[in-house]
Amino acid sequence: MSAAKTLLLTLFLLTTVGSVQAKELIFLNWPDYMDPEIILEFKQRTGITVKQSYFDSDTTRDELLLETEAKGFDIALMNAASMKILANRGWLDPLDEQSIPNLKHIDPYWRSEPQDNKTFGAPYFWGTIGIVYRKDLVPSTVSSWMDLLQPTPALHGKISMIGDSADLIGIALKALGYSLNSIDEKELKDAEALLRAQAPAVKTYRYLSLNDDSALLTGQIVMSMMYNGDALMLKKHNENIAFVLPKEGGNIWTDFLSVLSSSPRKAEAKQFINFLNEPEIAARQAMYVHYATPNLAAQKLLPQDFKDNPIIYPSQESLENSEAYLRLPARAQKNRAAIFSRIVY
Repeated sequence: MSAAKTLLLTLFLLTTVGSVQAKELIFLNWPDYMDPEIILEFKQRTGITVKQSYFDSDTTRDELLLETEAKGFDIALMNAASMKILANRGWLDPLDEQSIPNLKHIDPYWRSEPQDNKTFGAPYFWGTIGIVYRKDLVPSTVSSWMDLLQPTPALHGKISMIGDSADLIGIALKALGYSLNSIDEKELKDAEALLRAQAPAVKTYRYLSLNDDSALLTGQIVMSMMYNGDALMLKKHNENIAFVLPKEGGNIWTDFLSVLSSSPRKAEAKQFINFLNEPEIAARQAMYVHYATPNLAAQKLLPQDFKDNPIIYPSQESLENSEAYLRLPARAQKNRAAIFSRIVY
């Protein structure tokens, strides 16, 4: 077990031991993905404390949930593929408008097929993955995944990638004109070769911090994979930060809030999800994280410049070549995991 993984499990156990109070929820989430003022308002209104435990990649979250049998958490933030795995194991509690009335505000599109999306997850935000870069430190125009995967020598050691197998291998496949869901062995070998050739130029495969000491702000990193809203969070600190959805397309992702079936506080967890989907709360949360909300009532409350921002709400034309991740066969997942391990470790 890696040191990082051991540390995460230790933190998980410490968090679990301290979470026996009836008025406390443990929320497994990305860092910087929840306005602390909103959590405070929920506590003031209900008396329920929400404590967050963080993961830094979908892979890390999935490993933690599988190793703990999804015990010790009340709510987890997850993508559709992970939600399907946990639902099949019986580890997620069904959600409906009777227990979460504010689900009525969610755009039906985001609760459509597959069925797991409607049954076990409340859509939280959606967005894209692309390239973030420093305009003042990257001399050329950035428009393609190849600008990141085949960087000029001057940028070597100043490149960052996301250490998640789906994202890392997916963008290499897209750069080569393949589907990010490809299971073709030749296409995957081509993607691996591209990533291997890039590896000497990569400084880190850890997701960049969004704080004011972020490596992108200090200039240690000048170009990276990043989720669109996170790029906008960093742009608040430096106007030279730019984001582009590459011409080859990328991933259109959706995050969901799910309640763990092992939670002894399922009613309180659903109360929190219902609170987050109050239109005014959902609008404030969207403004905080800079992501597109699936809450239609909240959208009406957002400023027009937010809704008109093409980074937050890309045009249909710009999304034409992008795809959502599909749940891949077990053999394909194993193959990708091996490729990921050879590249990153």
